[in-house]
Amino acid sequence: MGVTIQLGQPGYYGPVNPNGIGLNQLLYPQPVMIQPGYGTWGRGRTVQPIYLRVPPGQAKNWGKHCQRYGACNRPVYFVQDSWYNDTYGKRYRQQQPYYNKGGRGKRDDD
Repeated sequence: MGVTIQLGQPGYYGPVNPNGIGLNQLLYPQPVMIQPGYGTWGRGRTVQPIYLRVPPGQAKNWGKHCQRYGACNRPVYFVQDSWYNDTYGKRYRQQQPYYNKGGRGKRDDD
């Protein structure tokens, strides 16, 4: 039986919404891109960057791990664990009603 970890929980790794994030909350000030030739799709259509939280060490060896996140061909900003845990995760959990009712991630309508 597998364990599902959702956005906002401490062990979550994956995309996050960048609202309110500043450069001081990123691992690197510039996005990382493994396959730079894919920076645009079609005529002048730019690929939007994504913001990811990844386990320690994966950002340094991004070429080895980008496929797991489907992000080898797009610019990626990595968020710091401290920002995710102390700011983003806390705010996300406060805004989700099923976290506030002590349901351990289970919604009332499930």
